[in-house]
Amino acid sequence: MHCPFCRHDGSRVVDSRTAEDGASIRRRRECTRCGRRFTTLETASLSVRKRSGAVDPFSRAKVIGGVRRACQGRPVSDDDLALLAYKVEETVRGNGQAIVDSHEVGLAILGPLRELDEVAYLRFASVYSSFNSLEDFEAEITQLRAGHASRGA
Repeated sequence: MHCPFCRHDGSRVVDSRTAEDGASIRRRRECTRCGRRFTTLETASLSVRKRSGAVDPFSRAKVIGGVRRACQGRPVSDDDLALLAYKVEETVRGNGQAIVDSHEVGLAILGPLRELDEVAYLRFASVYSSFNSLEDFEAEITQLRAGHASRGA
């Protein structure tokens, strides 16, 4: 880790604390050359393998961007989307793999989105699952209704 002030590559850790509900570690460091202190935030890396084979770092912002389109015109706040992205990241990290397929990220989005807003869920699922006909929509709506009936009973 280079000191942001003098660019020296030596520092010592003065204090460590967990951050973001244990998902990362905040470290307070002191440069061994200039003595100035700075903070670092360390997280375990998580990457996503796209269909093309390219590997990119996981991004909550990309999850939010993809879901935001499905939520246009729906009563879904930015806080709701941020919480959904957090849940998706936790689910994907829970698999215990450093590199996950984009398909797994999409599957992890479906559950929380269904709980958040069913219309947005249908919009997202129709694109994600490549609905090709009205029957595809009907089948998904039937499943949603069955879920309502089982919760109401």
